[in-house]
Amino acid sequence: MALDLATNNGHAAMAYFGGVPWHRLGTSLKEPATADEAITAAGLDYYVSLFTLTTIFGEPVERCKAVVRDDTRQVLGVVSNSYLPIQNHECFGFLDDVVADEGLRYHTAGALGQGERVWLLAKLADYIRVAGSDDIAEQYLLLSNSHNGNSVLRVYFTPIRVVCANTLAMAGRTSKHGIAIRHSGNLSDKIAQAREVLGLAMHSYDNLDRRINHLASYYPTAAQLQTFFARLYPDPDEGNRRWAENPRTRLLELFESGRGQDLPEVRHTAWAAVNAVTEYVDDHRPTRGRNPAERAERRLRSQWFGSGSRLKARAWNLALEMTLGN
Repeated sequence: MALDLATNNGHAAMAYFGGVPWHRLGTSLKEPATADEAITAAGLDYYVSLFTLTTIFGEPVERCKAVVRDDTRQVLGVVSNSYLPIQNHECFGFLDDVVADEGLRYHTAGALGQGERVWLLAKLADYIRVAGSDDIAEQYLLLSNSHNGNSVLRVYFTPIRVVCANTLAMAGRTSKHGIAIRHSGNLSDKIAQAREVLGLAMHSYDNLDRRINHLASYYPTAAQLQTFFARLYPDPDEGNRRWAENPRTRLLELFESGRGQDLPEVRHTAWAAVNAVTEYVDDHRPTRGRNPAERAERRLRSQWFGSGSRLKARAWNLALEMTLGN
């Protein structure tokens, strides 16, 4: 297939298959990519190396090294001497080996910032149908890795709601739902253990299916709904209350008229409340940036790795808490 690179004002390129993703970034692919194709299409075919740091007087800094991107010579981060880089091609190959029997293909991949964080989204065959309706959540594996020492290599499950292409948050991204690998030791030695953990995590989707359908069967009262959104955006002890009131008002609007909320099996349920938060984070939450590309990148970073991800996870937990005993 023909693959074209695209860059946006110095931001790393991205690639995707299918409809334009919610982050609205990247180069469209005609079909799902293999590991090698995804690396090339997303502009991830670069390596990083470790370099000794020196003071302004030329003396070596003994406890730290710099992670440098080979092609651009940019310093991506400063790490300890025990840090070992995990190259982009190792990440993709690692996921290939871990889920080799799943017929995995990469749908979205890219890098954030100057390439210090890379990620890829791989689709699995199964999906979740909510309450027998047209509300479907497809199942993906999300791999992320950093080249600046700020995070481990992580692989975990994330559903994407097809009706609005928004990512849902699975609470507790721990070994129960995925794996985390530190930048030390031999990556290949960890594949067998990772495969076992991910195999167990595959079964967690059965539990996720039950929990989603449980939320879709529960109809919160107006008071419960107000409390639910107030716990996500509580009034400040001091300062401008509109910083909390405005998001709560928008969340209530999305609960009533957000994408997919008109489905009879979903409308006015606890599942609809979770989806209101998801849509708000992915599409409406204010994001600062000098231009549209920078705002889209920051929104994506928040959705998966930052405050937006934490907000969605909290909404998921609060919704389940709200339905306890029912």
